[in-house]
Amino acid sequence: MTRVTYATLSSENEDLHTSYEAGLRTANSWLGATFAGNGEPFTVVSPADPAKMLCTVHAATESDVDHAISVAAAAAPRWAATPWPVRVGLLRAAADLISDRCPELAALMSLEVGKNRLEALGDVEESADLIRYYCTQVESGNGFTVDMARLSDHEHTRSVLRPYGVWAVISPFNFPMALAAGPLGAALVAGNTVVLKPSPQGSYTARKLYECLLDAGVPADVVHLLPGGDEVGRAVVRHPGVAGLTFTGSYEAGMSIHREFARDYPKPVLCEMGGKNPAIITASADLDVAAAGVARSAFGFSGQKCSACSRVYVQREVYQRFLAALVKRTAALGVGDPVLRDTFVGPVIDADAVRRFESAVEHTRKVGRVVAGGTVLSREGYFVEPTIVTDLPVDDPLFVDELFVPFVAVAPVDSLDEALALANDSALGLTAGFFSADEREIDQFLDTIEAGVVYVNRAAGATTGAWPGVQPFGGWKGSGSSGKAGGGEHYVQLYLREQSRTVVSR
Repeated sequence: MTRVTYATLSSENEDLHTSYEAGLRTANSWLGATFAGNGEPFTVVSPADPAKMLCTVHAATESDVDHAISVAAAAAPRWAATPWPVRVGLLRAAADLISDRCPELAALMSLEVGKNRLEALGDVEESADLIRYYCTQVESGNGFTVDMARLSDHEHTRSVLRPYGVWAVISPFNFPMALAAGPLGAALVAGNTVVLKPSPQGSYTARKLYECLLDAGVPADVVHLLPGGDEVGRAVVRHPGVAGLTFTGSYEAGMSIHREFARDYPKPVLCEMGGKNPAIITASADLDVAAAGVARSAFGFSGQKCSACSRVYVQREVYQRFLAALVKRTAALGVGDPVLRDTFVGPVIDADAVRRFESAVEHTRKVGRVVAGGTVLSREGYFVEPTIVTDLPVDDPLFVDELFVPFVAVAPVDSLDEALALANDSALGLTAGFFSADEREIDQFLDTIEAGVVYVNRAAGATTGAWPGVQPFGGWKGSGSSGKAGGGEHYVQLYLREQSRTVVSR
């Protein structure tokens, strides 16, 4: 099947669509299942049609959490002692299963979280590529064992990276496979055992990822699924048996976990906490390219990406022309059922997201201007229009607060210096985009912008579209806690700690 990434703008490959539609039939045959823990049940429904029940999930109880972590802890020494080539082989087999099952997994994702078919296919394939990439990192590093310098002929020292033990992964709804598979794969190939607590809205996709791991031969005591809501997450965070943790979600939740996780001694906690991502358009930019990049990043997956473009600063000389181009580009986006071929903008995830959208539109109409969109299209499915707003003060909350809906605010600026100052005036620093034909301006942007992932003149996404091994993905400031990026050269080592081993021969 044709490879789909987040930079795939469209596909006329009929085999791809035929495979997806066959996968959709398979995914529909899965609906109605019941699985998981011993706690209270909750239902997972489709945001495109909340009357469609996908599955019933029994949340993990505190006893389930304790049991899973105890089993994972007991398995940890054996898994850590498993030769790294064996772990790599098992994880690569899991990645291959994910790729083989991509059409049905992507279709399930469309049903479960409302991601359009190309983005869902990209999410699944990124999951496999993240696992493969981390396997390659371990392989290239020869298991991260390095001979060190000698102080004498009788002394031999090696640096060895060793796993921590039980690693917890708390994953979000918006990339329900990739943002579970990436950290989970890194933790496992590094030799940790893992407990996965997915977002409730992504429970079914997480279950299918878990099945791929088991079917590939990863031992059942090495990886555990703990479904449920915030209470399950809190139980995982406070459990003393968890040695390390990866969280992807809001700034508020991530900072709370970062403060609370380590109690008796420091423990690694990797938090990716969202973004309020800017794009800057200068007077020399190709405005059609800029409009395409901003529209794709603002409205892809209905703005529900931590990397979504939600604020745009445009030099005043081209402000009106850029705004017209963005409005025209946005009007051409297909809004509707995410499983349909021509849909680009699907639903938002739930009624709370609809309310956030309505509140932002209402606020804009009081203090600014809605120039495109602004309407709730359906309450039987959670569909809202992609929306562009202007004439807001640059310190307005809509330029500051992460909304996670298809909503972008645009403002004119008088200089690149002003645009950069506004772009950097944020507690968050995940992604940023820039459009200019001037090399000096590009250099100034790259040297000044405070963000972990930056793009220049990219029609495929002003602020979105990172891929493993191509664009390492991680935030600065309040957007990330480790300073190292997923899908990059230094990520898998975060799941390991260094031991210096000196042996003196006699």
